[in-house]
Amino acid sequence: MLLVLDASVIAKWFKEEENSKQALKIREKFYKGEHEIIVPDLILYELSNALRYDKKFNPKLITKAINTLFEMDINITIPSGELISETVKIATENNITAYDATYIALSTKTNATFITADNKLIQKIKHLKNCKPLSDF
Repeated sequence: MLLVLDASVIAKWFKEEENSKQALKIREKFYKGEHEIIVPDLILYELSNALRYDKKFNPKLITKAINTLFEMDINITIPSGELISETVKIATENNITAYDATYIALSTKTNATFITADNKLIQKIKHLKNCKPLSDF
């Protein structure tokens, strides 16, 4: 199964929070070859920022976490004009940030399932069939 994970999910690989077990289960299935993961390059900045505001993380640990994504060989994509166009459309239609819409646009473009732990976002996009909350995993 091809998955698009946002920073709210991947951050749970590095810090224990609600639904961390589900996030770690996705990572384990990735390692076993049961899931493929594709993310926009935006994830590198969002994850860095999320960890930056956690007092348990210093710059060295944040860099190590980011490097883990490269070492895992997750498919990190650079946006295209087509993806940006779809992002703007989704953001406008669903009254969400372009940041959040980027993940959804990527999932639409690649026919993947978008997974998020952001409950406020889920409420705004629950009508979209390719989007699921992390708690459902």
